[in-house]
Order: sequence, then structure tokens, then C-alpha cells
Amino acid sequence: MSGVRVLVAGASIAGPALAHWLRRRGAEVTVVERAPGLRPGGQAVDARGITREVIRRMGLDAAVRAARTETAGAHTVDADGAVLETFRADDDGGDGYISEIEILRGDLSQVLYDDTRDGVEYVFGDRIAELVQDADGVDVTFAGGGRRRFDLVVGADGLHSALREQVFGPRERFVRHLGHVMAFYSVPNEFGLDRWLLEHQEGGRSAMLRPIGDATRAMAMFSFTSPAFDVDHRDVEAQKGLLRERVAGLGWLTPQLLAHLDDTPDFYLDQVAQVVMDRWASGRVALLGDAAFSSSPLSGQGTGLALIGAYLLAGELAAAGWDPAAGFAAYERRMRPFVEANQEIGRLHALSRDGVELDPEGLPELVERALNGVELSDYAGVPDSGASVKG
Repeated sequence: MSGVRVLVAGASIAGPALAHWLRRRGAEVTVVERAPGLRPGGQAVDARGITREVIRRMGLDAAVRAARTETAGAHTVDADGAVLETFRADDDGGDGYISEIEILRGDLSQVLYDDTRDGVEYVFGDRIAELVQDADGVDVTFAGGGRRRFDLVVGADGLHSALREQVFGPRERFVRHLGHVMAFYSVPNEFGLDRWLLEHQEGGRSAMLRPIGDATRAMAMFSFTSPAFDVDHRDVEAQKGLLRERVAGLGWLTPQLLAHLDDTPDFYLDQVAQVVMDRWASGRVALLGDAAFSSSPLSGQGTGLALIGAYLLAGELAAAGWDPAAGFAAYERRMRPFVEANQEIGRLHALSRDGVELDPEGLPELVERALNGVELSDYAGVPDSGASVKG
């Protein structure tokens, strides 16, 4: 064991994935999550390209595949439900519109938690209230009143990262709104939905219904254009009001889906946004996943960036002998070109939803860089306790 103590803020996907690799490299890891427990459900997330290799190296390929949504593909439909276009999960080698490995965010979070909980300390219902760095460590005060010292702190607490704001500055400096809003929530499957996602689009707005593995339930999803976004990300009632207002008159199944808005257990709405920063580390504190480099849901690669970033961050820190300056710099150097390619994909998809015709020249090369354009060092000579941290 290195004896290095690392605090990770956030227990969704990036945080537990980082905990997996940090523990395997010999660190003592604590994960703090402000929610009282793991958050179930959420949008479907994908593992494309080289992300599948990271999952394999984690020893989690079987567990992830067992929790897939098993979506066969997608149909775009008109207002009457007639199929206009079809996309299959095996298109483009499983890296197409519907990924071969597609899993609900909450289900992937559960897989990662189950894998790490016996070797990692999880603290739910708390958060970092204050931190003070010095040359040798970080003193952390928790909102619950506890005080502890760590060698390193990593913020994996999402688009609205509180740690990013504490250490790097206000969110307005880094969060770039892409002109769209997305919402999703589970509904009873009263529509006869099987393994196919259905999507209806009208003038910059869309309604979707997707399978989630549980045949008795389905996921309703909406998106609409919004040049500005000023609804608080914790004000659920205001978010529901905005959704009703902006999708009013949208045809197809929209009225039936909205009828379940007030009885759903897992409503979520937020802006489609990216996080753009010129550095992801400051002293002994670093950022990972959406907190550092959100590419937006329109890139289809947020989960991939989180999993690959976790692998590289832990590996580079261990390879640098846990020196934060060297380890964080190497992590950024390896990761940034990959992040930039995926953020460009996200911006292009936002433009296409705005009705802008995209120039296909250079697009295949960009897609390839966004899927596979990062080198996964095998970190030979770096400690590795094995494919699982469970005792």
C-alpha cells in the first residue's frame, strides 16, 4: 500500500470508477456523496470505442453487460407513430446511434459501487464544506462537522460541481450552454414498448420513449431548444413547469407522457452544456468527469470520458509516485486531446439539432478520434492489486 489518502467527491460514475483504480494502485480512498444514497435510474449512457477496453481492464465487462438495457435499436416516427427511419444497436460495430453497451446511469453507478464498496470508504449524505491546501496535504471540513486530512482531493461531482466552484471559481466561468435542454423520467409502460426506442421530432423539439430493461416501465425523454437557461438545477417544480410550457402542442405521445410528470419518482431536467477549463488541477486538488470536461449528452461520450479519465488519472498519479504536480500534468496531457474531440462532437450535434447542415468532410476522422483517440498505457511497473477491489 502507498498509504496515500485520497478524497473523491461524487458517487455517480466518475467517482466510483476512480476509486476502483486508486485502490488497485495502492491508495486509501474515501468517497463523499451529498445525496443520502446512490441515485437510481437516470438517462441511458453508452460505452463506445476504447471505453469498452477500460471496462474489460476493470474486470467488469460481464457485470456491465448483464445490466444493459438490451435496446435493439431506435425508430424515428411521425406524429401518428409511423416509422420514418431505423437505427440498430449493431450499426457501426456497436458504436452507432444506439450503442451495443447501453446502461442506465443509475445501474452503472450500482455496478461500480458494488465493485468498490468493500475496499473503499463511502460517506453518503455529506459534502465538502471547506478545504485548505498546504505543501503536504489538504485539510477538509465536511458539512456534517467532521474534519479530516487527505493527501489529494478529486472532484467528480458533475456539471454543477461544488468543488470546482470552491477551488477554481464560479460556474459561469466554465459552463457553456449549448442552446438545448433535456428532461427524462420513468413512466409506466402502458405503450406496448418492447426493445426499441421511439423518437418523434418537431421543429427543434423531440419526445422519446425508451426501454429500460424493466418491461413494466419505460423512460420518457424530451429535448427542446433554449437560447438561455436560468432555472435552478435543484428547483424541480420550476423545471416541470418549464417542460410543460416548452413541449406544449408537441404531438405523438406527448400528452400521455406528461400525464405522469407529477407521479414519477425520478424526474430530471438540465441544460445541455459543456465544461471548458484551461486546467483541471490546482495544487493537490483535481477534477474528473463532467466536473472537469463535460462534453454534454449530445456527444454520447460522457461516460466514456469519465471511465477513461479515471483510469488515466489513477495510473499517472501512481506512475509519478503520487506527486500531484507530475501526476496531474501527465493526466491532462494524455486526456485533453481526447476531451477536445468529444466536445467538438457535442457542439456539432447541437448545431445539427438547430437545423444547421454539417459538412461531412473530416467528420469520420473526428468521430474516430472521439471514440479511440487516446492511448491507454498498461502502466507496467505500477502497483496493481488485481481486477477487483472486493475483499
